Amino acid sequence: MKLLLISNSTMPGEPYLEYPKMEILKFLGSKKSTILFIPYAAVSFSFDLYESKVKERFAEIGHQIRSIHHFADPIKAIQEAEAIVVGGGNTWQLVRTLNDTNLMGVIRERVIAGMPYIGWSAGANIACPTLRTTNDMPVVDPKGFNCLNLVSFQINPHYLDSHPQGHGGETREQRIEEFIELNDGINVIGLREGTMLKLDQNKLELIGQFSARLFRKGIAPRELTSDDDLNFLL
Repeated sequence: MKLLLISNSTMPGEPYLEYPKMEILKFLGSKKSTILFIPYAAVSFSFDLYESKVKERFAEIGHQIRSIHHFADPIKAIQEAEAIVVGGGNTWQLVRTLNDTNLMGVIRERVIAGMPYIGWSAGANIACPTLRTTNDMPVVDPKGFNCLNLVSFQINPHYLDSHPQGHGGETREQRIEEFIELNDGINVIGLREGTMLKLDQNKLELIGQFSARLFRKGIAPRELTSDDDLNFLL
């Protein structure tokens, strides 16, 4: 499989998709292709607007974007796609729509067969076995928590170490520790903003300027860097 799982789309003060843009180009290659975009995580803005934002950035690296909402037969669109990009937004809404349209299994089959997959935020989260490590509020019933199960570990996108002054609620680490307490044996990767995971040629690597944080029940959380061999997670 070829996966590029990105924590977030935009860093503060940068244009949309600026920091991962060149990694996306290296991942896809320079040969021009038309890529199928999945905008279903959008809630407060239209699919057309989402498509136009992504299309503009991908055009800068020589690739075309067309959103799945333009196709009369979305299953056929996935079956014929050269690559797929799943944008961020609300993970619950994304999973609900993929379940409503019966696309979850079709995407999984195509990616396992070798179709490149790029996802950021919610799009990275659904590459995991379940959506249950998302940060998003459950605004809809997803009709099941199962996701694409392309990797055997869980991702927590936008992972934060900080705890705002005056905030009495749990930290992100505490929330993830609740998950691993109830899900023994599952690795969770806290993927900080500005970083991504790439799987290609059976090699998993961390890309970006920050480390990621590994959580698993029974072991102390530890940092993973771009120098580490991450294939133990596969």
